[in-house]
Amino acid sequence: MTIRHTGLTRRQYLVGTSAAVAAGLGGVGLAAAATTIRQGYQTNMWGMPTYYLLKSGLLEKRGINIQEFAVPSGNLTMQQMVARQVDMGTYAGPSFIIGHDKGGLIAIAVVNNVGKTARVMARKDLGISKVEQLRGKKVANQTGSSTGNIFVDQIATGAGLKKGDYQEVRMNVNDMVAAMAAKTVDAMVCVEPYNAIAEADGLAVTLVDFYSFDKLPVFMAATPEFVEKNGDAIVSYLKAWIDVDKAFKSDPGKVADTIYSFYTSKGYKMSKDTFAKALARVEVAPGWPSDLKPYMQHHAEVLLKEKKIKAVPDWNKALRMDFFQKAMS
Repeated sequence: MTIRHTGLTRRQYLVGTSAAVAAGLGGVGLAAAATTIRQGYQTNMWGMPTYYLLKSGLLEKRGINIQEFAVPSGNLTMQQMVARQVDMGTYAGPSFIIGHDKGGLIAIAVVNNVGKTARVMARKDLGISKVEQLRGKKVANQTGSSTGNIFVDQIATGAGLKKGDYQEVRMNVNDMVAAMAAKTVDAMVCVEPYNAIAEADGLAVTLVDFYSFDKLPVFMAATPEFVEKNGDAIVSYLKAWIDVDKAFKSDPGKVADTIYSFYTSKGYKMSKDTFAKALARVEVAPGWPSDLKPYMQHHAEVLLKEKKIKAVPDWNKALRMDFFQKAMS
């Protein structure tokens, strides 16, 4: 399997293939049993429920093979999907809207909410306590990501800062803590577990988290070609997500150990206590929130105004709620 690294180091990628289909498909149809999903996900905390899904064996029990495509942030997965290098992937609303606009991507469920995991943080030594104090400062931002768009279009603007009032430094979220430590940036728009690491190391203080602006639902999306050909497999896949939700609630210790081992294997120095605080900010909730369409309409209108999309999506086509309804039956 060949992966385009998009300028990323090998250390930033986790690439592998799941075990072969386990014996006993538990009633899964032949269509699902014959399906291999190229699964993209981000290696920050937003993607860790998906990582647990891939490592739990729940998909194999339902006869689904997986190829993993891990990247630092979801907007990179979205780009891979637009290029048809990946079948499914996770990212927040703004990235999904852009992916639907550019590649017809279709959401099959919301899988978690991560508004509490995203924060604007400043170097502790600068004595900054408010977003408006970032005027003239260097701000690390994953440009093009959902957090990047929300910071620029809503949080900074709401604090009276327009583009040019601060220096945006384009950077992957997993490089930001090192940049803060080296004092090459003054602040960062980052996500867990990197925020918790910066806080525990005494490098940064929180100016604001995103939850007060946006609960940040994370979507599981698929390419339209995959949706058209693999409806039964999608239903089985979402049944496994329902099992993941149960695991997060009934056996959080096992879930935490699985995800913690991912970060320690990548060389991150993080105590279990720091990690537990970061993971606790993720809300696993597969399904469809009742207020989702107005929320997405708002983000689409912002992106349209900023000329990042050509048109507001038809939500009845972009959000396929029927698959999860079948998975629940």
